[in-house]
Amino acid sequence: MDLEGKLLPAVPVPFTADGQIDGNSQRAYVGWMDEQPAHGVAVWVHTGRGPHLSDQQRLEVLTAWRGGLSEGKLIVAGAGARSEAGTDPKAIRRDALEMANQAKNAGADAILVFPPTGLRGGDDIDALVLDYHRAMADSGLPLICFFLYEAAGGIDYGRDLLDRLFDLPGVVGIKMATLDSVVTYQDVASMISRDHPDITLITGEDRFLGYSIMCGARAALIGMGSACTAMQAELLSAYGRQDYDTFVRLSVQADELAMHTFIDPMEGYIQRMLWCLAYGGIIPWSATHDPWGPRLDDSERDSLRECLLRLGQPVSTTPPKGA
Repeated sequence: MDLEGKLLPAVPVPFTADGQIDGNSQRAYVGWMDEQPAHGVAVWVHTGRGPHLSDQQRLEVLTAWRGGLSEGKLIVAGAGARSEAGTDPKAIRRDALEMANQAKNAGADAILVFPPTGLRGGDDIDALVLDYHRAMADSGLPLICFFLYEAAGGIDYGRDLLDRLFDLPGVVGIKMATLDSVVTYQDVASMISRDHPDITLITGEDRFLGYSIMCGARAALIGMGSACTAMQAELLSAYGRQDYDTFVRLSVQADELAMHTFIDPMEGYIQRMLWCLAYGGIIPWSATHDPWGPRLDDSERDSLRECLLRLGQPVSTTPPKGA
């Protein structure tokens, strides 16, 4: 799987106020994204609330993307265990593999393997994490490991464990999302460059996107890419062609966008990205609800609008009164 230079936005799901997927908005969003210079999308990941969706909702989402994206565009699907699996390693593996197989049957091209959070604190966790990834390989799809910071439900994969994960058949890359641990990101990036050059380092670092690319990321899988997509695709492209003036200019823009979207409460970033889509007229304001996110103040929404205007992004709509 060639991921070199690719931007894969982690896409949210447009929900109505009563917690239903807005099918018309979903299709409109797919159509818009297909016209952007992204190389595909990531569905069922944290931005898309994958672990919270029902089987039918997941199928609806992936089917919409598979049917609406142009030929050749990639779909990476997140897969992991629901919280109901608890701490039982067998239940965790079984649950995650069921999700991976559903993704394969619905047309996904690769799996982003959620960290098995239920295993944290257990004995011999490295061996259990390895077994978990081996089980996910049974889906037959390429695997992307996921190093996620612990506060968001991740596991701090150590050096020895990473070495063994990268040697597993089917593992093609790793997404790094450490948030504020730049040192961890730097250490893993150096390790991959030195010892595992066949593994693609994929940045998930919305808050230091440009720097994470400078450190060695060869692709990006980010929730921030779900809106203002063209700007972030050009940032990645500019670095690849060594157009550093453009790269620096767009890195500054990406940082400003991140500082208005990936902020406390961090779970609110999904709501904020949906607001970006509504401001751009891509989806209606009625489809900007995140059933599992925190309630955000209207002042945040107003501040985000000013940010988009400063960045030269189209702002064609405003929230209706009372929204």
